[in-house]
Amino acid sequence: MSSTGAHFKPVRAVAVDVLLDVLHKGQSLSRALPNGQAKVAERERALLQELCFGVLRWHERLALLADALMDKPLKQRDDDIRLLILLGLYQLEFTAIAPHAILQETVAVTGKRRKAWARGLVNAVLRRYQREAGEALDEVWQDGWRGEYSLPAWLLTLFKADWPAQQWQAIARAANERPPMTLRVNLGRISRDAYLQKLSDSGLTATAHADVPSAVVLDAPAPVSRLPGFDEGLCSVQDAGAQLAAWLLAPRDGERVLDACAAPGGKTCHLLERAPAATVLALDSDAARCERIDENLQRIGLQAAVKCADASAVEAWWDGELFDRILLDVPCSALGVIRRHPDIRHLRQADDLPVLAGLQKQILQSVWTTLKPGGRLLYATCSVTRQENSAQVDAFLESQADARRITIDANWGQAEGAGRQILPGQAGMDGFFYALLEKAT
Repeated sequence: MSSTGAHFKPVRAVAVDVLLDVLHKGQSLSRALPNGQAKVAERERALLQELCFGVLRWHERLALLADALMDKPLKQRDDDIRLLILLGLYQLEFTAIAPHAILQETVAVTGKRRKAWARGLVNAVLRRYQREAGEALDEVWQDGWRGEYSLPAWLLTLFKADWPAQQWQAIARAANERPPMTLRVNLGRISRDAYLQKLSDSGLTATAHADVPSAVVLDAPAPVSRLPGFDEGLCSVQDAGAQLAAWLLAPRDGERVLDACAAPGGKTCHLLERAPAATVLALDSDAARCERIDENLQRIGLQAAVKCADASAVEAWWDGELFDRILLDVPCSALGVIRRHPDIRHLRQADDLPVLAGLQKQILQSVWTTLKPGGRLLYATCSVTRQENSAQVDAFLESQADARRITIDANWGQAEGAGRQILPGQAGMDGFFYALLEKAT
């Protein structure tokens, strides 16, 4: 949208709308935020993202803080005003914005909500925070789980049950970290060292990832428009942990490869970068997300067949010819990527896990039938729960006589059941689980 003649809304007013879409309508941030960004001036879009990510990341802690600063709770119909207070508190506690600007701009938004009575309340709460920040924060920090980790109690309980030896605390803390911006270098087109030099020539500093041959980590995030050769497919934005999938599956030219749950297509593209003469079929059940696969393939200049289909309904998409390699990045809770998607902590619920585990089992059993004897399947999730990961694969190996594990010998992550688990933040990576299986001949 051009700024000429455009009628943009104040960035904090739009932030409240985006947060309401996520917290009250259950919309994902990846969908709600672009809608909001179209309503603000281009120069304010980064601030909008910072405010939305920040409030969602620290919502539990900010809510405790607001409760400590208000004499009585607001009614449910005034949740927009409550979010505005959280927005102001986030700015005061976590940003370098001048306090007087925070108060002025945040209080001004109450008029946009058509709740003039709230102007005095928002102003009073934020000023009280300025006066009593130390005392109020001490009270918040006494609530160890919500105050320190800002995660739902059920999620912390789950982390503690699966990772009791202090690891749960590291997982919880990692959920609140700002993730690095990691790039995948297209090694079929340029060496990693040569691309690092291109970054340097463009004024961007980065380092090679120690465990992933295709990964470079930027010292500071940058818009893709600044990345040399991005539009020509020399690099892609992808977490180092996600890049491991193509290295583990190791497709070869001439092989038939299935990416069974492929959107948005980052792993599909990486498979083709490693084996450009492989025949790749990319599936996803979401038509809009299949378009993303096509867009990514077009940018890197490689080809795959893309089908919108449910991977578990094999008869609807399979032509009967067996695959040499299968990447099965199953739908999961995504609890390993909360730091990158803070809305997950609000949208995901405890009772989602058994449903997802059932779906994963169904897809794994169905897709296995399309793998040729001697072929390999890589089971992958971006989760850290044993129910979705090691327990899922171990149960499959027990029930499937022609399946055997291939031990992943690596310096990254840790052995977990038949696979290997990366916990969030380890070596700068998101949380991923991988298990490599081979079908008996």
